Amino acid sequence: MLHLHTVMVPFLVHVVLGFGGRTPVQNAGYDSAAVGRVLECIREIEKAPILSKGAARRAVTLSEAELNAFIAYSFETGGEDVTRELRLKLLDDNVLEGKIRVDLRGTELPRFLRPDMTFFFSGRLETRDGEGRLDLKQLFLEKQPIPVSTLDLVIFAASRISNTEATTLQDWYPLPYGVLEISISRGKAVFYY
Repeated sequence: MLHLHTVMVPFLVHVVLGFGGRTPVQNAGYDSAAVGRVLECIREIEKAPILSKGAARRAVTLSEAELNAFIAYSFETGGEDVTRELRLKLLDDNVLEGKIRVDLRGTELPRFLRPDMTFFFSGRLETRDGEGRLDLKQLFLEKQPIPVSTLDLVIFAASRISNTEATTLQDWYPLPYGVLEISISRGKAVFYY
């Protein structure tokens, strides 16, 4: 199950985790053909033998549209409890921008947090040694710029709600099984395995 803290830091790391083997439903708020393509790529990476040292890496390229469709599918089928929407724009040099809507209604919140919040963000995806993180450069709550550190407070509140370990934006997270590195350029992400 995806939670706010695992979606935001970094999204490409955890968007792929835990969804292999599902079949997209013909419906809804996502392109099922795009979701099917992402699921095929996940299965390909999961089935690939681990490379020996010095072997040439393999790569799978996914488009921005495919990733956004997969994110919508993941929220619909994954039982997400606080994140309601995540849309991404992939830019050159591992930069990405996005919108994330968080719904904390019905939970005990610190007074400074609103129950329904939409964040806009810009940052750079970093990967190293089989780990990744999203280094946020800008963060907005609706149209108001806010310190990036504010999101750590939201992540902390979400982790308390979901009864999971609190994390921060500075933490590094393991890449999905088999993925060695992720590279972003305009409109696409490349997963090296």
